[in-house]
Amino acid sequence: MSSIHATAVVDPKAELDSSVTVGPYTVIGPHVRIGAGTTIGPHVVIEGHTTIGCDNRIFQFSSLGAIPQDKKYAGEPCELIIGDRNTVREFCTFNIGSPGDVGVTRIGNDNWIMAYVHLAHDCQVGSNTIFANNSQLAGHVHVGDWVILGGFTVVHQFVRIGAHSMTAMCALLFADLPPFVMCQGQPAAARSMNYEGLRRRGFSPQRIGAVKSMHKALYRDDLTLDNARARIAALVDEIPEAAPDVEMMLSFLEQTSPQRGIVR
Repeated sequence: MSSIHATAVVDPKAELDSSVTVGPYTVIGPHVRIGAGTTIGPHVVIEGHTTIGCDNRIFQFSSLGAIPQDKKYAGEPCELIIGDRNTVREFCTFNIGSPGDVGVTRIGNDNWIMAYVHLAHDCQVGSNTIFANNSQLAGHVHVGDWVILGGFTVVHQFVRIGAHSMTAMCALLFADLPPFVMCQGQPAAARSMNYEGLRRRGFSPQRIGAVKSMHKALYRDDLTLDNARARIAALVDEIPEAAPDVEMMLSFLEQTSPQRGIVR
């Protein structure tokens, strides 16, 4: 049997693995599924069509799976899907998706999400991210793997944040943040690349050198975005080991709309 506190209210139709722990005064709705080893703290509300994977730790006072803050939402069975081994600290709010997008808000695996973080409808968050306290994501934001958001970072709707990038405290993002880039300010401006983070993740000196060359092309040599992309593409011949990193950067830049642009 699951370890469910006597004061918790769990709908009989909810599907909880036998190893799930549910704290006092928590409320779990009928369309919720929770995987093995997950711990739900006290005073948590989990509702909607919400699926939570294995070995997550969800702290007190969080709200997961509430309807989107979208006036167009009319009760459609959209979803919130959370992967495995995530830590969700106090007072976080994750909404389900909306019919205006894919209908799913999705969080990957091994994410460290601190207090008061908001993930609006249809956000897509990768794995191994860190969101510091009060990071706020509007609807339809896409976040790559290994991203770090500083405290009080605010992200405009539809913005994309590339893998291995990082924001400083109180950064305000109106434009796409390319992979590897560190930014700061209101609105955010590019400051450098996340070289220390890449070293900690085992990037070789050659791959880090390629990232430095990307930074130079995008931010130092006064190139147009098209010319910067051409120079970045040529790095594959110079540093074959960096081919996946170059491909990721080029793919990101190709998907950036001219109206939104990238953080500069």
